[in-house]
Amino acid sequence: MSKESENPKESSIPTVSEDSNTLGDIRINHSVVASIVRLAALEVTGVVAVGGGFVDGIAEIFSKKGDERGVRVEEDEAGDYQIEIRVILRFGVELASVATQIQHRISSQIEKMTSKSVSRVNVVIDGVRTDDEEKKADDWQTQQHPHTD
Repeated sequence: MSKESENPKESSIPTVSEDSNTLGDIRINHSVVASIVRLAALEVTGVVAVGGGFVDGIAEIFSKKGDERGVRVEEDEAGDYQIEIRVILRFGVELASVATQIQHRISSQIEKMTSKSVSRVNVVIDGVRTDDEEKKADDWQTQQHPHTD
């Protein structure tokens, strides 16, 4: 006897996948997932920047995709996302606690927005910044990319 016949009022929630969509395939570019990862991480209190390390700075010069800076997205054999994110945290925060919050926030947002599972979220803490250093970095960013509003 199947589970459906035991409880006819219970219904399954459809998810977006190649199996359930009869109109065609839906694929999400990894750069879109990387953007979601960056935004989700920046929502966590204590995160100053994503991808602020030296290697990422060099990569940004040669990369066309600034949104992917500091984030690497791959898929495993099962099709689940494996994510690595490099972050700069605020000086004085509990590093392990903030990193754990980053993992949970990213996993939650990716699964909610893409309907795909996340098997790993590796957080690499590239450094810490004081409030003074953060202000200097913001001032430098403004000088490099002035707003034209």
